[in-house]
Amino acid sequence: MRFPIGFRVRVREDVRRIDRRLLVGGSPLRAVRLTDAALARLDDGEITVVDAATEALAARLVDGNLADPVLSGPGVDPAALTVVIPVRDRPDQLDRALGPLAGLERIVVDDDSHDPDAVEKVARRHGARIIRLPENLGPAGARNAGLRAVRTPYVAFVDSDVTVEASTLLALSRHFADSHVALVAPLVRSRARSRAPRWFERFDEDDSSLALGTRACVVRPGAAVGWLPSACLVGRTSRLGDGFEESMRVGEDVDLVWRLVEAGEVVRYDPEQVAWHDTRTTVSGWLGRKYLYGTGGADLAVRHGRKGAPAVMTASMAVTAAALMVHRRWSLPVAAAGIAYGTLSLRRRLPETPGRDRLAVQLCAQGLGWTVRQKAALLLRHWWPLTLLLAPHSKLVRRALAASLVVDVVVAQVDNPGTRYRPLARRLDDMAYGAGLWAGAFRARSVTCLLPRRPVQKTGQKTGQKTGQGGTSPNG
Repeated sequence: MRFPIGFRVRVREDVRRIDRRLLVGGSPLRAVRLTDAALARLDDGEITVVDAATEALAARLVDGNLADPVLSGPGVDPAALTVVIPVRDRPDQLDRALGPLAGLERIVVDDDSHDPDAVEKVARRHGARIIRLPENLGPAGARNAGLRAVRTPYVAFVDSDVTVEASTLLALSRHFADSHVALVAPLVRSRARSRAPRWFERFDEDDSSLALGTRACVVRPGAAVGWLPSACLVGRTSRLGDGFEESMRVGEDVDLVWRLVEAGEVVRYDPEQVAWHDTRTTVSGWLGRKYLYGTGGADLAVRHGRKGAPAVMTASMAVTAAALMVHRRWSLPVAAAGIAYGTLSLRRRLPETPGRDRLAVQLCAQGLGWTVRQKAALLLRHWWPLTLLLAPHSKLVRRALAASLVVDVVVAQVDNPGTRYRPLARRLDDMAYGAGLWAGAFRARSVTCLLPRRPVQKTGQKTGQKTGQGGTSPNG
C-alpha cells in the first residue's frame, strides 16, 4: 500500500466545498465531485486510511493538492539519514551549517577549495566525514560525490550557507510514510549575517528567490510550487538514481525535481519546516546570483520543453488582461467579452451543482487576477529588455507598464504582508534575472524559455472533473 493503515489526510482550508459533494481548489485548479462512497469516508474534512478504497481516495486528493497529509511522529531513525554538504572554502559558514546537525551522519564534500585544510579542520572538529575532490565539479557534481558515499536509506542535501536543525530534517522525513514520496523540501528563508543589514539584504530577507510561499504542495510543473531549491532537500537515496545533472551549473535542482516527477515519483514542499539561507553580502554578489538563476532557464527549456514557461494563461484571459492593463476606451467591452467567454467555458466544464453559475464567475475572476499578475511579471521581469525597447515608441506599452507597477505593489504586499515595499531592490532583482534569462536564450539560440504557454486541459475521472491547469515560473 502507498499509505500505511491509520494514515490521515485533511482537506485543505483553501478548498471550497460546495453542496457537500463538490471540492474546488487544488493546484493546478480542479473541481472534484465526490461519490456517495467517498462522501461517507470523509469525516469532518479528514480521511483515515483503513482499506484500499480510502487509500485511493486519500491519494487522489493529496496528489491534486486538495488535501495535505496529517503528519505525526518523530520521522525516520536519525541513524538512517546522512547529510551531504558541498562546500568550496567558506569554513565559517560550514562551521555554522554543521553545528545544528549534530547527531546525524554528515559528509562534507570539498569541491576543490583554495584552502582545503581550513575546510577539513572544521569538518573534523564536528566529526564529519570529508571527501576531497581533485577538481572543481560545481554544486551538482559535489552533491553527487557525496551521494555515492551515502550508505543510509535517506539523504539530505544542505548547502554550506544554510543553517537547518537536525530535528527539521527528521520532521521532513515524516513525509516518507507515503511510499511514493521521493523528495521533500522545507521553506528556505534568507537571513542577513551582517550587524547592520543593507537594503538588498533586507529585501532578500523579505522576498528571497528561494522562498516558495507558505502553502504546502505536491511539486510539479504547473502547480503552485513547480520546483525546489537544492539549498535544503531530503530524499530517499534509492530513488535519486545518479542524482543531479553534473553538466548543469545552475537549474540542476529544477531538473532533478522534474525528472523525478516524469518518472512517477512524488515530490513535496513543506513550509511548516524552515531552513535559513545566508544573504549575499555585496550588491554584485546578490545581483550576480539573480543573473545566474536567469541563465538556467534556457538549458531547462532545452531539456524539458515548455514546462518552465514564464507564464501560463489561456488566450482569452491573456487578451482580457491586456485590455484591462492598457485602460483604453475599448478596454471594458473587450474585457467584458473575455470574462463572459471565460465564464461560459468554465461553466461547461464544471459538474452540475447548485450555484454553478456563481462558481464559474468566481473562478473566472480568480483566473483573470492571476493572469494580470503574470502579465505584469512578464513586462517587469522576464521581458523587461523588450519593454524598455518598446515603451518610448508605444503609448499602449507605457500604459501597461504603469499598470504593472501598480500590480507589483499589490502583489508584494499580498505575498509578504507587513513588509516594506522596496521598489529599487525589486526592479534590480527583476532586471538581473531577466538579463540572465535573455542571455541564456541568446546562447542557446532559442526563445522557448521566454514564451508563455497555454494551460493543459484534462478531463475528469471517476471522482470528478478537472478545470485545467495554471502554474508559475520555476526560477522567478
